[in-house]
Amino acid sequence: MSESKHPLRVFFCYARSDQEIVHKLYTRISKKDGIRAWLDTENLLPGQDWEYEIRKTILGSDVVLVCLSRQFNKQGGYRYNELEMALEKAGLLPTHDEIFIIPVRLEKCAMPKALRRWQRVDLFEADGYKKLLRALKGCN
Repeated sequence: MSESKHPLRVFFCYARSDQEIVHKLYTRISKKDGIRAWLDTENLLPGQDWEYEIRKTILGSDVVLVCLSRQFNKQGGYRYNELEMALEKAGLLPTHDEIFIIPVRLEKCAMPKALRRWQRVDLFEADGYKKLLRALKGCN
């Protein structure tokens, strides 16, 4: 991804109950740090086929931020379909040194088994956001 000629495209996968904190993270990443981020509540328009748009966006993204919390692990929901699509794409990447999936813990919580191979970032740690930004900047 370091050969990328376009702005970095980031997709947010999260539990609906974490919408407020994820929206703050989206705003910080997209407005303050100038990264092209996609969040369903901001980018989906009335009348759009949301399943199609989400799939298209994940497949066209450079990075997927999987925002983890205790609620993410408890609730069912479409985010598991999103995670499955991201894992599918990650498996198709030509090299393993590319950053595509970043597990982002919003609070202390268990890591889903499917994500344990990727280094996580803990946003509740003092330097968490700085580490996340460094990873994102390294993707472009």
